[in-house]
Amino acid sequence: MKMNWSQLICDKRLGLEHYQSHKGGVRSDFQRDFDRLVFSSPFRRLQNKTQVFPLPGSIFVHNRLTHSLEVSCVGRSLAAEVVLMLMEKYAGDACVARMDAIPEIVAAACLAHDLGNPPFGHSGEKTIGAYFSEGKGEQLRAHFTEQQWADLVHFEGNANSFRTLVHQFKGRREGGFAMTYSTLASIVKYPYCSLYAGEKGKFGFFTTEQRDFELIARRLGLIELDEGKFCRHPLVYLVEAADDICYQVMDIEDGHKLKIIGTEETVNLLLSYFSPEQQAHSREVMSNLEDPNEKIAYLRSGVVGLLVQECAKAFVAGEDLMLEGRYEGCLIEHISPLPAEGYRKCSELAKRKLYCDGYVTDVDLAGNRIINLLLDKLIDAVIYPERNYSQLLLNKFPEQYDVNAGTLFEKIQAVLDHISAMTDVYALNLYRQLCGISLPTV
Repeated sequence: MKMNWSQLICDKRLGLEHYQSHKGGVRSDFQRDFDRLVFSSPFRRLQNKTQVFPLPGSIFVHNRLTHSLEVSCVGRSLAAEVVLMLMEKYAGDACVARMDAIPEIVAAACLAHDLGNPPFGHSGEKTIGAYFSEGKGEQLRAHFTEQQWADLVHFEGNANSFRTLVHQFKGRREGGFAMTYSTLASIVKYPYCSLYAGEKGKFGFFTTEQRDFELIARRLGLIELDEGKFCRHPLVYLVEAADDICYQVMDIEDGHKLKIIGTEETVNLLLSYFSPEQQAHSREVMSNLEDPNEKIAYLRSGVVGLLVQECAKAFVAGEDLMLEGRYEGCLIEHISPLPAEGYRKCSELAKRKLYCDGYVTDVDLAGNRIINLLLDKLIDAVIYPERNYSQLLLNKFPEQYDVNAGTLFEKIQAVLDHISAMTDVYALNLYRQLCGISLPTV
């Protein structure tokens, strides 16, 4: 069994399957996906969510918004390289006429890949899952099915991004953002339910959105490997590679700006991607640059360009296996030895010096305390809405989140929807208000 590009590239919109619009104009439906995301509230909120380092004071580092924009740019370039090679491979095939859409799909999916991430970086995800697996939320275990419980203890930003885009929140239309099938499928890195989450705790959709994903998967012809478990849409590999390239290289650049890594060490690290001849040329170019940040920016640009080329070649080399649902690993794991060694060195340094740095640990500790208290208070409010304090607190919920849903699981999801949509600043301010250490300005 093999998937095919003619079916994988589909502009049908979730929730609008029976409505076909012929708007004309220069924008494709996939470009409309991109524009719809740019103008959305969840995307705007990413500007005030931590990527790795605390949000900037005098030094500007990446936040979720700038990261997503950069991933989208890299994803579009990567996809364009792939299309050039695929068009040559499939010359004369009917699917070639649809391949121009691939960079548009990947660019939109890259924009959306972090929409569901809670405040305070990746530690926010872990904190929510740990609240149910080892915190006060553990007391609620008996009220949920096995899969519902797996959804909670393995809370996953990727699954929450899919929910953000497809769930019909109160007052919203069916299909949520009504995105195209191909864009939605290209976001889901782990196309299976939480029962398959395993030790890494990764999965692609919550119980409540499983039917939506299965509808999309079957329409696109994704191979079903087991009940509730599908193979990836091939374009997921491009979205994932763009993310891998950006966060790894940009984290190093941010670490240099924050003076966690010295200039010479950063230069040597980024040069390690290249051959001795290329290194000599790069050092000659840098000799004309006095600003250390400009030197690092020059090298960063070269590394990103190299990794785009390498991942494009890796994609085309593995495309047949992807279409058969048998491709293993990510594209970064299949690049040439020299850049692979450079990437490994960056990854090791980031783990050793960046992700355990005081800047990052401070955010993790504060975020853990804030999210745990918000979960305590807001879950208590939806379970006991008749209490006076609960009624006051429920007034803080945006109307789109259904705190009066018919099941406890859906009420808990309303709490998680609210918290995960918060910016770092909003979560901190609400925490202060609930602790009685901050009042509105009178």
